[in-house]
Amino acid sequence: MAWKSRTRNLQVFDTELSADTVEWCPVAPSHDILACGTYQLQKGTGEEDATPSRTGRLYLFEFRREGSMSPPLTELQRIDTAAILDLKWCHVPVCGEALLGMAAATGELQLYTLSDSQEGARSLHPLCSLEVGAERLALSLDWSTGRMESGDVRVVCSDSAGCVSVLSLAEGALTALSQWKAHDFEAWIAAFSYWDTQLLYSGGDDCKLKGWDLRVGPSCPTFTSKRHSMGVCSIHSNPQREHILATGSYDEQVLLWDGRNMRQPLSETPIGGGVWRLKWHPTHQHLLLAACMHNDFHILQCQQALAGSVGACPVLASYILHNSLAYGADWSQLSLEEAAPCSPTAAEPKQSLTESAAGHLRIQYESPTASFDTSLEDDAGRYIPEGIAAPSVTPSAGPVLNSNEDAPSLSCLLASCSFYDHMLHVWRWDWSPDEAVQESEQC
Repeated sequence: MAWKSRTRNLQVFDTELSADTVEWCPVAPSHDILACGTYQLQKGTGEEDATPSRTGRLYLFEFRREGSMSPPLTELQRIDTAAILDLKWCHVPVCGEALLGMAAATGELQLYTLSDSQEGARSLHPLCSLEVGAERLALSLDWSTGRMESGDVRVVCSDSAGCVSVLSLAEGALTALSQWKAHDFEAWIAAFSYWDTQLLYSGGDDCKLKGWDLRVGPSCPTFTSKRHSMGVCSIHSNPQREHILATGSYDEQVLLWDGRNMRQPLSETPIGGGVWRLKWHPTHQHLLLAACMHNDFHILQCQQALAGSVGACPVLASYILHNSLAYGADWSQLSLEEAAPCSPTAAEPKQSLTESAAGHLRIQYESPTASFDTSLEDDAGRYIPEGIAAPSVTPSAGPVLNSNEDAPSLSCLLASCSFYDHMLHVWRWDWSPDEAVQESEQC
């Protein structure tokens, strides 16, 4: 069965400072809540002030579906902070509240609770913080709760000194359980195995991917892989498929692994640009979102690779409307069964559309920092603005999928952010068989 997909922009927000991380809240009923973190290097102005400072801002948004004439994203809160390197929500509520973890340039891991105010609006409130080390940047964090199990809540954090720290959360406070030197240079990423939270993975600027078993201690890794040829900066355990791990690197490769055999990856996909973040879909085990720095954002179909097929994972869709380094990206679990907003608003960038040859559209995209043209295709997973009729072209066949393994159609809400143009984008991806698309067009 051939499939069609397309990505559509819903709103663009200027974060003012360089944006590098976005995270949708996974805890019901707050799937409509989005957090965005920024990082800005402030250089000293003179000899007495030669040390650069790193500042940031934490944004909180709510995604609303009140009508086609209103922008869906509403800013709820902004908090000036130290520069933010990573954000992750705890996958389960703790003491009845959603928790957001933040890795800061001060070397701290900071936790915030999401609470309702007396006026009914939701906002973040500081809960606790813990410094993982002096004179270092906290670079990444991950929660042990990816399988939605709320027993022993722990956090792993990596830092610029090459260390990995494991912390526990109890009674509203963080406690350091262990810390060790894991990599020779920056430890860009650390992550739990969501299926066995005694297992950790880390990646660093020394081009090494390592595994750790907390039951035997961190004196020696369970494995060290040098399969990536450059720094390893993204790791994510598949929450729906046991043993499966995805890793990304500056070497522009996405590798899929079976954790029981780390000598050889299941697949290797050259995707370009340097893979800064990877995110498995929270419920569809074969879909992988990649933020590729110099090469935009892509959704990979990993079904054949996980079934043992040799070869790269095909790209189902691409989102190409950012104008800078593609850093942060995440899936929302919010349902998109209703029609998406379709009218441009004052909060969105101006877009002028003209048709060009061969069934393509041309869009002039204006941002605060630059403007550029890009070709748009409806049948190649490219952006088609909501409410604009797609040109009549012959559909091209997409990857052949097993309809028993995947839903007959899927509509996803996503967010992504880019660095130097300080932009946050909220967009949707619709994925369906050709037959379903043809039926909807006839209605």
